[in-house]
Amino acid sequence: MRLDKYLKVSRLIKRRTVAKDVSGAGKVLLNGRPAKAASDVKVGDRLTLLFGRREVELEILEIADSKRAELAAGMYKILKETVLADEETSF
Repeated sequence: MRLDKYLKVSRLIKRRTVAKDVSGAGKVLLNGRPAKAASDVKVGDRLTLLFGRREVELEILEIADSKRAELAAGMYKILKETVLADEETSF
C-alpha cells in the first residue's frame, strides 16, 4: 500500500493530500530513510513522523484498504514518542 494512503486509512493524518505534502517535505521516515508518498509500506515497517515539535516512531501491524475510526489505531503500535527541544531556548 502507498504510504500516503496508509497514513490516511490509519488516521495518523486526516487527509491524503496532507500526507503527500508531509512526506514530500521529508517529515516521514520509512525504516530510517526519508519516504515519498508513493513509497510502498508493509507489515513490520517502522515509520517515524515529525509533527511540529513531536517525533513519533511506530511499527505497522496491519494493512487495510479501509477501517472504521475506532479500529484504525490497531493498525500500528507506537514505539516511542519524543518532544523535541525548542532550538531557540537551547544553548
